[in-house]
This record gives sequence, C-alpha cells and structure tokens, in this order.
Amino acid sequence: MTDTEFNPEEIDTSKPHSARMYDYFLGGKDNYRVDWEAAEKIEGLFPGVKETARANREFMHRASRFLAERGIRQFLDVGTGIPTQPNLHQIVQDVIPDARIVYADNDPIVLRHAEALLRGTPEGHTAYAQADVRQPETITDFAREHLDFTQPIALSVVALMQFIEDELNPYGIIQSLMRDMIPGSYLVLSHVTREFDPEIWERIDAIYKAGGTPVNARLRDEILPFFNGLDLCEPGLTLATRWHPDSHMRITEEVPLYVGVARKSSH
Repeated sequence: MTDTEFNPEEIDTSKPHSARMYDYFLGGKDNYRVDWEAAEKIEGLFPGVKETARANREFMHRASRFLAERGIRQFLDVGTGIPTQPNLHQIVQDVIPDARIVYADNDPIVLRHAEALLRGTPEGHTAYAQADVRQPETITDFAREHLDFTQPIALSVVALMQFIEDELNPYGIIQSLMRDMIPGSYLVLSHVTREFDPEIWERIDAIYKAGGTPVNARLRDEILPFFNGLDLCEPGLTLATRWHPDSHMRITEEVPLYVGVARKSSH
C-alpha cells in the first residue's frame, strides 16, 4: 500500500536526479539521457563509482541479513531508491517470512515502482510511503500504522544522508527517526567519504548541484556522530567491503564508503 498515487507529470527529466543516476550506476533501466550524461561525467572523474554503488548495495544486503538472523523482524528503509532485486524485504523475508518492512522515499519515480516493493511473502507485510527524510515525523507517523513500536525496529538509511546538507541538521534527523524506537532497535547507515580524494568530490558535488541535489562526501569523523548514543556493532564504522565480508560479495576492493550498524541500548 502507498499513501499517495503516482503522477507521471511529477518526474522532471530536464535535469539529472541522484536516484536515477544511482540506478544507472547499478546497471538499471530507470534513467534518462540527462542522468546518463551526468553519471558519465562523474565516472570520468571517479572511475570506481559503479563499484562503489554496488558495494553499497551489497552492504545493505549483508546488514539486513545480519539483523534478520539475529531476530529483527521489522525494518524501516528510508531513501529506498529505485527497486533493484533483491530488495531489502526479499533479503529479510528469506530469513523471516513474516517480517514487516516499511519503505519511504520522496522520489516520484520510486513511487511508480512501489508495487515491486510491495510483493513480499504472503505471511509478511510491506508498505510504501511517499515521504521526505527532511520531515522525519511524517515517516514515523506512517511507520506506526504498519510496524509495532513496542518491538525492535531496524532503521536502514543507506547512501542517503550524504544528500542532506549540514544546515538541515542531518544528525538530528537520524535522532528523530530513532527516538521512538525501543532499546534493541538498530541503525544501518552508509555514507560516501571525501577522505581519499577531496578535490574530486568537490567536482562531483558540482555535477550533483546542477541537478539540484548537492552531495556531501563527509569525513569519517563527520559520519561517526550519526551513531551518537548507539552501540556500534563490530567492526564499528568501517569501509563497506570490510564490514562482515562474505562469499556473496562481487565487490571486494576498497571503495570510499563508510558503513556501520549500531544498536540502541537501554542506558
């Protein structure tokens, strides 16, 4: 179910869009010439961008499976992006068939594909909200209709907060989303970093800005505060391919992407 209907006129194909560019990097089909052109400019600056996108997706798979195997039955995925199989609910419901998943994204092209996000197991439950992370209370309100907030929930915020500028208080947004979740809940987060080549990221930011979405490739010390008040699971905040590597990984070389999974404790 969704909280609104898709209107094709809402899709702006006159300028590149970060979600469609990410879809292009993953080899998807839901992108336009304006997205290809911007994506190819970025690839010219950063030849490993496709591998970074894939490593990010693989981290989401591993982290979701990691939590499902530890009994987490509810997931709130914010900044879902254009569906690319396997989606989060497919990973989780493969472990826990009656798991409940809420997806949220503000991109109308994701809404167009929401039906794909709702095809879960018969015993499970999936829902989709057309909502903006910059208004976290609207996401929480929707999630309450589908998830049990008296039980642990995993908040998945993958490759999203890099698009939230400092003046919009990105750390406060995460704290707001986690606030009403009980101890035993988790945060799953990934974020690109400029640590290894800051000059290139300034040029990449200029390309994203042309599409109206700046990218903030933060340093590790700027990413760590997203986990304030939470207990990071081993191996802590680390590069994506170092987080619980397994035999399913296609990308094994290091990429400029920090990731972490952290638990909300009772202290």
